[in-house]
Amino acid sequence: MDHATESDSRKLLGRLRDALAGDSAGQERLDRVTTIIADAMGVEVCSIYLFRDAETLELCATEGLLPDSVHKTRMRIGEGLVGRVARDKRPLNTADAPAERGFRYMPETGEERYSSFLGVPIQRLGETMGVLVVQSKEKRAYSDDEIYGMEVVAMVLAEMTELGAFVGEGAALAPLHRRAVTFRGGIGQEGSAMGHVWLHEPRVVVTNPIADDPHEELRRLDEAIDSLRASVDELLATADGADKDQMQVLEAYRMFANSRGWRRRMEEDIARGLSAAAAVEKEQTATRARMAQVPDPYLRERLHDLDDVSNRLLRILTGQGSETGAEMPDDPILVASNIGPGELLEYGRRQLRAVVLEEGSIASHAAIVARAWAIPLIVHAGPIASEALNGDLVLVDGEHGVVHLRPEASVIDSFKDKLAMEAAQQERYVSLRDKPAESTDGALVKLSMNAGLMADLPSLDTSGADGVGLFRTELQFLTQSRVPRRDELAQQYSRVLDRAADKEVVFRTLDIGSDKVLPYMKSQDEPNPALGWRAIRVGLDKPGVMRMQLQALIRAAAGRNLSVMFPFIAQLQEFRDARALLYREVEHERRLGHRLPREIKVGAMLETPSMAFAPAQFFDEADFISIGGNDLKQFFFAADRENERVRRRYDTLNVSFLNLIEMINRRCVEAGTPVSFCGEDAGRPIEALVFAALGLRSLSMRPASIGPVKHLIRRVDLGALRHVIDDARASGAQSVRPAVVEFLYRPQTSS
Repeated sequence: MDHATESDSRKLLGRLRDALAGDSAGQERLDRVTTIIADAMGVEVCSIYLFRDAETLELCATEGLLPDSVHKTRMRIGEGLVGRVARDKRPLNTADAPAERGFRYMPETGEERYSSFLGVPIQRLGETMGVLVVQSKEKRAYSDDEIYGMEVVAMVLAEMTELGAFVGEGAALAPLHRRAVTFRGGIGQEGSAMGHVWLHEPRVVVTNPIADDPHEELRRLDEAIDSLRASVDELLATADGADKDQMQVLEAYRMFANSRGWRRRMEEDIARGLSAAAAVEKEQTATRARMAQVPDPYLRERLHDLDDVSNRLLRILTGQGSETGAEMPDDPILVASNIGPGELLEYGRRQLRAVVLEEGSIASHAAIVARAWAIPLIVHAGPIASEALNGDLVLVDGEHGVVHLRPEASVIDSFKDKLAMEAAQQERYVSLRDKPAESTDGALVKLSMNAGLMADLPSLDTSGADGVGLFRTELQFLTQSRVPRRDELAQQYSRVLDRAADKEVVFRTLDIGSDKVLPYMKSQDEPNPALGWRAIRVGLDKPGVMRMQLQALIRAAAGRNLSVMFPFIAQLQEFRDARALLYREVEHERRLGHRLPREIKVGAMLETPSMAFAPAQFFDEADFISIGGNDLKQFFFAADRENERVRRRYDTLNVSFLNLIEMINRRCVEAGTPVSFCGEDAGRPIEALVFAALGLRSLSMRPASIGPVKHLIRRVDLGALRHVIDDARASGAQSVRPAVVEFLYRPQTSS
């Protein structure tokens, strides 16, 4: 390594530290920074561009360009060479800028005199804040050492920008983490909430990015890496029972903790003048930039491991763990990059108002828990975890997938009106709690609730549900690091039946696979997991866990009625095999002398189009059938419900889909087999009304939907609505929704 270069870099950072330490205003600091960098680099021009909004860069300070262009010159991301650096998040080095692809001449700056151009992104942990540029008249490419030195300087500028060192007038110099920001994401669970941010993993703040004593910083880095190695070795030593995938992750952690190349790069950063924490964060930023460029999923996963190891090291160096001493607000809205079901359930006792995730999916573990709690969940909500601060006001609109962070007063007022209106509606629904969901023409519809936790069951009383149409049993498996014991499950299921009293509970057997992978189960590398090895396919191929769960259900019932439903049945033989497995366990329990259920009903979830056309024996042999609307709809339209581009393209009230639902209902009626519709659409009042008009007399939904659905059913003549639906279908309409909505706007007789 060139020691002269190290010394020059340290001197430059030392001058920058002195410039930043004064009492000058943000604009004055920025101006001094550009002068210092230009002088140290021996160039005529140094400019700093910062984002004024998500798409627009603004020239905020310059040495060498015309002063009048400051705060006037702007460009879109991707526009010109500066915009390219911001978009690509990597340096651009050219000896002849005007000849470079995408060059944009800005006459107000006077930059036509300068040939060479070096731009590096000012970025921190994947978030680009701006671009640092140097230019000179001489046609020359900048050396690797000069590029490296500029990246070190840009790292310091990113940290100081984060700490508010350059706050001034105008949007580009506005304080970070104070602006109103709107994020759009996927809807994991509907609903509206207003509260204050509680970060699952508060970000680490590097308060001193410039080293006072490089030798001391190297010592601190050595100690932190030794501590990291020891903690990873300890995890490996205690993870003997972990599955192969968990062991691979820990081995990757150990590999990175012992990586000489990773360590050497951080040591070089320290030698150039960065503090140990800033050096770690610089490498972490570089890792995240590479993650965005790598298409290979395996390499991305390894880079993700390195990012996680860097984060662990950073927390060791700064002492900033997840416990910051901050107090959780009374109305917490959890904000995180991602979160597992066990971690999320830990928050349950503290009454979260909503959950907002940067990652996640609408069918993830977190979504299952959020639905069980009936709280709004937004997934894929942009970089909210790095933008939000603990205590920030946040509005979550789960109906439209929108999150307002630090909203303007007008947005707050409108949202409060929305919440007040929803609260008034809920009050109105409370009065219907003990009344039947009976239409004006006398059709009675059974409204059951979906559940998955003991905490859900008080909703049986408060919502007026007729029973539990779907109890998801996988949550007890997803939230533990080992397979639950049979007696634990039996106790849990018994408590559920106790709480439900005389109301029916339909237990769905373990529905895992796809995106619901047990922590102790080896994940399957499948090209399309939703169509892969999941649910009943896993249960029949690996019957040990399923047998244990069936035994627990039988023992829990002990003299009471038991309803068991098998998920994702795709052919008649799968249902017969699963039912035979249940009856074998009943016989086994009988031989052991255990008390058996009074009555056992065995049903199936109809989630694949194949079962709509199943042999008549399927409908005859099943004691009941539940139409699993979420999966059935995605397979019917070949539209992945995780894919926002296609998910909303197809209407549930599409005539073709309604024809399928009506056919399933007709086949069940002919066989005398009870049928219900279960899924998100069952809880949407208009959709629920149409299903009822087509003849479905049982619907299962989240507890909060029962009031709105019941309210609408009690106002409508289902026979009259059926004629409207039939007329719309006969007319060749693609969807019956317009005709139904028009019908509902006519005066209805309420009861």
